[in-house]
Amino acid sequence: MDDGNWFRCRNLVLVFAILFAVVMVVRHFELPYGSEFLPLVHSPKASYDKKSYFPVGGESSSEFELERNQSLKGDPGFVSSTNQSPFQRVIGESEDDRNSASNGVTKGRISPSSNQNGNSDSGLAVPPAIPASYTNTDSNLAVPVMPAIDKTDSRPKDANYSSPGDVKPRPVEGNFTGSTDLPPTDFPAVNKSATMLVMPISKMNEFLHMSYSSPHSQPSQLHSKVHKNLVYARSQIENAPVSRNDADLYAPLYRNVSMFSRSYEIMESMLKVYIYKDGEKPIFHDSILEGIYSCEGWFLKLLEANKQFVTKDPEEAHLFYLPFSSRLLQLTLYVKHSHNRENLVQYMKNYVEMLITKYPYWNRTDGADHFLAACHDWAPAETRGRILNCIRALCNADIKTGFNIGKDVSLPTTYVRSPQNPLKDIGGNPPSERPILAFFAGYMHGNVRPVLLQHWSNDTDMRIFSRMPHVKGNKNYIEHMRSSKYCICARGFAVHSPRVVESIFYECVPVIISDNYVPPLFEVLNWESFAVFILEKDIPNLKNILLSISEEKYLEMQNRVKRVQKHFLWHAEPVKYDLFHMILHSIWYNRVFRMAPI
Repeated sequence: MDDGNWFRCRNLVLVFAILFAVVMVVRHFELPYGSEFLPLVHSPKASYDKKSYFPVGGESSSEFELERNQSLKGDPGFVSSTNQSPFQRVIGESEDDRNSASNGVTKGRISPSSNQNGNSDSGLAVPPAIPASYTNTDSNLAVPVMPAIDKTDSRPKDANYSSPGDVKPRPVEGNFTGSTDLPPTDFPAVNKSATMLVMPISKMNEFLHMSYSSPHSQPSQLHSKVHKNLVYARSQIENAPVSRNDADLYAPLYRNVSMFSRSYEIMESMLKVYIYKDGEKPIFHDSILEGIYSCEGWFLKLLEANKQFVTKDPEEAHLFYLPFSSRLLQLTLYVKHSHNRENLVQYMKNYVEMLITKYPYWNRTDGADHFLAACHDWAPAETRGRILNCIRALCNADIKTGFNIGKDVSLPTTYVRSPQNPLKDIGGNPPSERPILAFFAGYMHGNVRPVLLQHWSNDTDMRIFSRMPHVKGNKNYIEHMRSSKYCICARGFAVHSPRVVESIFYECVPVIISDNYVPPLFEVLNWESFAVFILEKDIPNLKNILLSISEEKYLEMQNRVKRVQKHFLWHAEPVKYDLFHMILHSIWYNRVFRMAPI
C-alpha cells in the first residue's frame, strides 16, 4: 500500500473513531439534543412480556428497576437522585422495595384482552395524533409551588416532650411531628439542607382548610344544572346535622364525622361519572390487579363495572374519568435503558388534546371536573401541562413534585398479593402479644433508610433490617408486623410506601417517616389520631419519641387502626365505606369544595 492510501485509511479510521466516541458520550451523559442521535445506537421500540415484567411481592431485581433513580431526560423538574437529597428529585420506578420479595419475577394480572392495541407485543405504541386545530396553551398553566414553610420548631407548645437527655421518657399526649436538637453522633445525618423545605402534617391541615375556603368554580358554569347540584351539595355538607351514634363511623377517625357522613350520603344519591371510551388497550381500559400498583387497577376495573355512579350521558356528569393505567403506560412505552420518558409524557398530552378537540366537556371547566387515578411513581411527571388542572388521584402524593392539597387526592399504595382474594391474611395480634417496639425491613433505597438502619439496626427493642430471608408467602415479614407495636413506614426513592396500608392490614400503628408526603384520603381522615408522623431529621430520636407515647395512648391508637382498616380494603363487589368508595368520595369531595359556596 502506497503512502497516500495508508494516510487516507488512517484518517477514515480516525473519523469513525471520533464519531463513535461522540455518540457514546451523548448517550451516556444525555447531553442537550442527545435524543437526535439516540436512534443511531438503539432501537426506539419497546415491548413488554406480561408474564415476566412484574415483581414478586414488593420488589424486583430487573435491570429496569435499577434504572429507577437515574436521570430521565425530558421531565420537567426531574433531576438525578444519585447525588441529590430525597427532597429534590422526581423519583423513578417504585416503592416496590420491601423485603417481602425474592429476586425472581412472576406474572402480573392483566385482563385477557390487553393485547388488543394492535402490535403492542412487538413494538412501540403510537400516541394519538394531535389534532390540526390544536393550539398549545401549556405555557399559560402555572405549576403549583409549595409556599414558604415556617422553619421554626413545629412541636405543639403544650406537648410534654422528653428530650434525649431525660433518664425516663415521659408520656406525650397527641402525635409528635416536631424536631429535636441532638448531640453529635458518629452516624450519618439526613441532608440538613432538605429540612428547610418540609411541610409537616400540621401545615398540610392548614393548607387543606385554605384550599376549601378559596372557591375555584368557572363563571361559565354558574347556571348549569350540574353546577347547581354541586353548590347544593357543598351547602348541605357544610351545614350537616351532628351525627350521633353512627355504628359504622367512629368519630375520632375523621376530621368531621358529620360532614363526611352527609357528603357520602349525597354522593350515593347524586354523583354521576362519565367515562371516556376513547383510548386503546392496554394503556386505557385495562388493569393490573396485583402488586404495589394495583390500586389504580382495582379502581379502574370497579368503576367501569359500576352502574350506580357511571352514566352514559355526559350532560349529567359531575365528573369525567380518564381511564388510563400509569403502570401499563410505563410497561408499554418506556424504552429500557433509554433514561427517557418523553414519549410517555407526550402520549398523555396527545390523548388529552384529542379529548379537548373531540368533545366540549373539558373546556367547560378547563378540566377541573376531570380526574384520573395513577399509582406509578412517574405519574406526577406524566400528568403535567393541561392535565395538571384536573383532579389527580396519585400514590406519589409528594408536595415537592406538585401535589396540590385540596385538589389532588392521595391514593393508598395497596400491595395485593392475591387478586382472587385481596383480603387474604388480614389481621394482627392483640396488643399484649406485640413484644417488638418497632419494625422495619426493606431495601436501602433513597437517603432515609440507610440513616434508619445506621441508628437502630442494633437496638434490641426494635427490629430494623435491610433485607430479611425470603419465606414463602412473606410469612416472616408479615409475622414481624403482627408482632410489633409500631411499624416504620420510611420513604424510599418516593414518598409513598405500601407499608402504610400494610401496617393497617396487620393492625400495627404506622410511623410515617416521609417528609412532604400527603397521607391517603387526607380530605376525610384524621391521620394524627391513629398514626405517628416523624420528620426525617428526627430519626436519631426515633426510639425516644415512641417511648414517650403512653401505653394508654398507644392502645387508643391501635384500636383506631383496627377501626380504620375497613376503609383500605378491596372487595370484588364494592361495599359501603370500602376503598373503592373512599377514593371516589375523596375525588367527589374535592370537586364539591372547589365550588363557590352559596
